[in-house]
Amino acid sequence: MTTVAGPSTATAGKGPSHTLDVEAKKKFHRRRRNQGIRTGVSALVVVLWCVIPFYWMVVTSFRDVGYTFETTPVPTHWTLDNYAYALSTSGGNHLVQAILNSLFIGICVTIVGLLVGIFASYALARLDFLGKGIVLGIILGASMFPGVALITPLFQLFTNIGWIGTYQALIIPEISFVLPLTVFTLTSFFREMPWDLEESARIDGCTQAQAFRKIILPLAAPAVFTTAILAFISSWNEFLISSQLSSDATQPVTVAIASFTGSQPHQEPYTAVMAAGTIVTIPIIILVLIFQRRIVAGLTAGGVKG
Repeated sequence: MTTVAGPSTATAGKGPSHTLDVEAKKKFHRRRRNQGIRTGVSALVVVLWCVIPFYWMVVTSFRDVGYTFETTPVPTHWTLDNYAYALSTSGGNHLVQAILNSLFIGICVTIVGLLVGIFASYALARLDFLGKGIVLGIILGASMFPGVALITPLFQLFTNIGWIGTYQALIIPEISFVLPLTVFTLTSFFREMPWDLEESARIDGCTQAQAFRKIILPLAAPAVFTTAILAFISSWNEFLISSQLSSDATQPVTVAIASFTGSQPHQEPYTAVMAAGTIVTIPIIILVLIFQRRIVAGLTAGGVKG
């Protein structure tokens, strides 16, 4: 009598369903691996797209004037004369003064934009009042309004009141550009904060203003910090309005670099412009690298409900 051996213990209970589970796991891991590869390639393309122009600017800023248009990607014919010329005033350029002007304008715009934006964002996110949707629509419309359409009326207005070439003529329009960014960033954060925090503070005897100052505002610090950096960078990079409303004494770095003059008539000082651009760009890059975790935390803080 022949005895037929049954399934071994190792394979007992493993039927077609087990095979399907293994295949599903393989497909899942394969899909995750492909997704990771696509994400890495996309990130690499974005990084190269942003870094290559900056790298070329830095390389050109160190080149001798006679080799300005050399296409060698490796730095050659190094010199520091371009930086010395960019920082000197012998050629009629005032880069240092322009940097101080940009710092002053950016700090003023950031402070005022945050003060107004924080209270406006809190009111739009936490309070119920008539016309809240209309206010949000107006803010959205203001953020989409082209800056070039504002140059003529602003120039006429500031000419009539004698503000052309003054700091207030540069600060006030830039505040209007920064406010939509400030309001939308902070509104989304305040809206996602749990109401229980504010209600607990009210139960403990705090007024609504005290609850905002002692509870809500400290928790909103990452978003406020992020908004401040974005507002400052936006003000630092502004060119269109400043090119028409500033003077030699109040022009920011963007206007100063655009009006750089060479050592000879009709000569474009490309290497000096690249040196000035490097001087202006590197502090912003360092600032973002130092505070990148706070920036990411602030941008993603309102993405998860408490």
